[in-house]
Amino acid sequence: MKKVFRKIHLWLSVPFGLLITLICFSGAMLVFETEVMELCRRGLYYVEKVGPAPLPMDKVVEKVSATLPDSVSVTGITASSDPERAWQVNLSKPRRASIYVDQYTGVIKGKYERAPFFMTMFRLHRWLLDSMRPDGGIFWGKMIVGTATLMFVFVLISGIIIWWPRTKKALKNSLKIVANKGGRRFWYDLHVAGGMYTLILLLVMALTGLTWSFSWYRIGFYKVFGVETTQSGGRPGGENHERKPFPSFANWQKVYEGLKELNPDYKQISISKGSATVSFNRLGNRRAADRYTFNPRTGEITGITLYKDADASGKIRGWIFSVHVGSWGGLATRILSFLAALVGASLPLTGYYLWVRRLVRKSGRKANVQLKKAA
Repeated sequence: MKKVFRKIHLWLSVPFGLLITLICFSGAMLVFETEVMELCRRGLYYVEKVGPAPLPMDKVVEKVSATLPDSVSVTGITASSDPERAWQVNLSKPRRASIYVDQYTGVIKGKYERAPFFMTMFRLHRWLLDSMRPDGGIFWGKMIVGTATLMFVFVLISGIIIWWPRTKKALKNSLKIVANKGGRRFWYDLHVAGGMYTLILLLVMALTGLTWSFSWYRIGFYKVFGVETTQSGGRPGGENHERKPFPSFANWQKVYEGLKELNPDYKQISISKGSATVSFNRLGNRRAADRYTFNPRTGEITGITLYKDADASGKIRGWIFSVHVGSWGGLATRILSFLAALVGASLPLTGYYLWVRRLVRKSGRKANVQLKKAA
């Protein structure tokens, strides 16, 4: 049986190994993107001086709107519980555009732009730097990444079957990396022990990542958790991109103050036309949020959907993302995911080394046999 799985492991690893390395490495680079960007561009994300009180949201919107062309409007504001963090103001276009504003002075600090390095890593991780076809043609990059990730699942499973030890003593030895018994032994130990230590995390990241690659897999994955998928109807509050008269923002401050009072332990509050979300700095689903609707004319809260009361379809997408990037358990699980992804990137490379070395040695033995026969 192990011979069969050894063949499966080898002949899936050889063609897809380099792709797996690129996917894992680029994924590792994205784990701490936010922290790196906030460190490198602190002046964008944080205010210079904390004032006695932020400006009312309608005043902030007014200042921002005065700088925008007629075709662009403000669609929402996100305020953090950290008084040093600048407010993020979302714009109607381009897609997902936003700027950061000093809420104490109304000064625009700058536009959010993903750093070229992280944009490259993201496109490499998701699509191998490919782009979606405007004519709806085959998205080859996305398909190749999905296929390589699916093959990675079989490689991991076959690998653990091949190298799983029969005794506790053998298991203990297989988890050691010996560096003083030659290069081949070191790389072998690194390949086997690295795979064993990171198996669960790599499998989890691969299985969740596949939901972004194949619709058939996503539907089946959701059904496992009893969730029926539906087509997204767009993000709340972002469907109308026409410039609205300034008074339409007049009650955002009232809603903001009311939500702060209701949720003293909030992480951030996001408000848009007629809707608001409150998120918390808790472990688990990092995209979990309580949702509110309000009357834009009066600022009166008209509806509340608490995260704990939401159905599974409203939770699973956030859980998939949180588990995939390792953020569900805070800093500790993110560090583990980062290290696991780096080890995952190294596994095909150590595997190639061992495979090529074995081929060379096998070829050498055949050559020696032929020389002896000739002699």
